[in-house]
Amino acid sequence: MTKVADSNDPRLPAARDCVLPYLVQRSALDRPQDVFSVFEDGEEWRWGDVHREVTCLADGLRRLGLKRDGKLLVWLPNGKPALRAMFAANYLGAVIVAINTAYRGGLLEHVLANSGAEIALVHPDLAPRLLELRGRGQVRYVLSSPDAVARHATAFMQAGLDLQPWSVLEGNFVPGLPVADIRPWTTQSIVYTSGTTGPSKGVLSSYVHLCTAGIECMPQLAASDRYMINLPLFHAGATLAISASVARGASIALIGEFRTDTFLETCKRLGCTATILLGVMASFLLRRPPSPADRDHSLRLAMLVPLSEDAAVLKARFGFNVVTVFNMSETSAPIRSGLNPTVRGSCGRPRPGIEARIVDENDCEVAAGQVGELLLRADAPWVMAHGYHEMPEATARAWRNGWFHTGDAFRKDENDEYFFVDRVKDAIRRRGENISSFEVECEAMAHEAVQEVAALGVPSEFGEEDVMVVVALRPGATLPPDELIAHLMPRMPAFMVPRYVRFVDALPKTPTAKVQKHVLRNDGLTSDTWDRERAGIQVKREKFSV
Repeated sequence: MTKVADSNDPRLPAARDCVLPYLVQRSALDRPQDVFSVFEDGEEWRWGDVHREVTCLADGLRRLGLKRDGKLLVWLPNGKPALRAMFAANYLGAVIVAINTAYRGGLLEHVLANSGAEIALVHPDLAPRLLELRGRGQVRYVLSSPDAVARHATAFMQAGLDLQPWSVLEGNFVPGLPVADIRPWTTQSIVYTSGTTGPSKGVLSSYVHLCTAGIECMPQLAASDRYMINLPLFHAGATLAISASVARGASIALIGEFRTDTFLETCKRLGCTATILLGVMASFLLRRPPSPADRDHSLRLAMLVPLSEDAAVLKARFGFNVVTVFNMSETSAPIRSGLNPTVRGSCGRPRPGIEARIVDENDCEVAAGQVGELLLRADAPWVMAHGYHEMPEATARAWRNGWFHTGDAFRKDENDEYFFVDRVKDAIRRRGENISSFEVECEAMAHEAVQEVAALGVPSEFGEEDVMVVVALRPGATLPPDELIAHLMPRMPAFMVPRYVRFVDALPKTPTAKVQKHVLRNDGLTSDTWDRERAGIQVKREKFSV
């Protein structure tokens, strides 16, 4: 076993109990024939195989130049290659930077520059996007398929990038891996979350942060469970679920995406007993016609975020227990419910070890029943994120006065139940994705006909929100809405492309020239608002083979 150093602080778990590489190594030694992960195609990955394959890949990455505290960019869909790469980076004490497969344009350029990653593992269909960028940060080596290398090697060389096939990463089994002295507070990953008043921020997560967040999100998870990971691996919800499963001795099932029509059958086929249903997933399940298959599955526990559906109805129909939680990439399940909560709309109550306050704009506490911003802090160090990568001002702003400012508006009742009300910060939530209105606006402003624009969320018939842009054109300019959409589609992820477009002479503003988005939200979908979907323009999310 690799030497493990521990802290003397009783509030922190030992490194061997929360540092992912050490947990993986111990499972490989103690139960090499036990299954750790099953994949959608039925392949099984046993613990003994995990340690061997991860060590070999880590050796390949080390020979390519990945060092302790270095950054490995992982731009791959869910599957064994992405999972193996993430584990291998941590075996070296390096930091995982898994990014959204929908990123492109200015958002991708910003993330590459901010991350500082020099090595990128890239799906072959995504590789050409790197050539479209003006800047690529510090990325030097790009690893992709042999076919991608054959097609793009010359263009990459001209761009100053070394495009190599996956095979160069196949190293040797190294008994000395994982490296020694990884501590609970060592940075494990950088997760990019949507910006609101500026570019997207890279959340710095330690090993103890992700492990604690995963366990506290679902404390009912047991060693006998199999956790279905139906969120992409660049999503903090997936990363913390994997960390919790490894720490609890549970197994996982890694699938590509949630599909309503096959969800229960997939749970049964892969033996899944626990999962997360994010956003509208539960609503889609309930809208299915009742069927004998509703109870013909193995699922026993589902975490709904948010709890927009009646937990009792879900349990009565499908038979699984329900929990809910409020969490962010920066936090560690600070507010959660017990099994099968009965207060609809509640996120639960602060868990042990967490202090929560609801405050006004001056950080002064408001009375029960009143709405304010939710502030949080933990009584143990490092169990929440420790800042935003290379963004000290944003870090100081979020953690001011000794509390983490969530940017979310809450209220609590006399029973200490906490209710999410709205976003103080100007983000949009669509189908489980956080969208920066700032980034939507930046790409719309790049059109020469646009004078000013405001992006906002409007209620969707499926729950959460759809994206709307309100646009004022330059004097004398004309711009059909479908032309604006055509301008935006190659510049942003599919989930960010606005559904609604409204043109106005000028945006409403305060005396200090700030756009009054609350006025636009109150206006909602006016009679002159154009609907992309009604116009027959569909924006499909890209799918990638593993």
